[in-house]
Amino acid sequence: MASNKSARDGEKIWKTNIDKVNAELVTLTYGTMVAQLCSDLNSRYSEVNKQLDQMGYNIGLRLIEDFFAKSGAQRCSNFRETAETISKIGFKMFLNITPAVTNWSADNKSFSLIFDENPLADFVELPNDGRAQDELWFSNIFCGILRGALEMVQMQVEAHYISDVLRGNDTTELRVTLLRYMEDEMPPDDE
Repeated sequence: MASNKSARDGEKIWKTNIDKVNAELVTLTYGTMVAQLCSDLNSRYSEVNKQLDQMGYNIGLRLIEDFFAKSGAQRCSNFRETAETISKIGFKMFLNITPAVTNWSADNKSFSLIFDENPLADFVELPNDGRAQDELWFSNIFCGILRGALEMVQMQVEAHYISDVLRGNDTTELRVTLLRYMEDEMPPDDE
């Protein structure tokens, strides 16, 4: 039931509270950025993946504020609720997509997001150099965004891709694992 409410909330927010940007502009701009990183880093795809993750992390640290301001969402009570909120409100709100939440671990600390569509990957063909298909995670920025946003709500997570249709897989699957809940820490010398 909470899942259906999240889906309705995500749809309502998308329709009423979000300034829209042309999807093709976002796709082409992101694609250009990834292509430039590949060029600048001499096709060292593991380094490109790290850079995309770090960019996403920095975005996530700030995006969470916009998420709470526009969604009116409250703090989630558990990691399952967090996953549903990410899928049905977060992705819907910012990208108008709703990845499926599935493949929960027995301890409820890991789940997968399965993307039926990925607007960042529209019009994309990976470089045909014999390595990109095995090494480049084109949408790795999503992993960093999730890490950064969840860190701001005291959840340290690991996020990584399991599969990607751009690599010839049947699905695009992003795995998220809760490492620990972080304590609110006061900076040194802060009263």
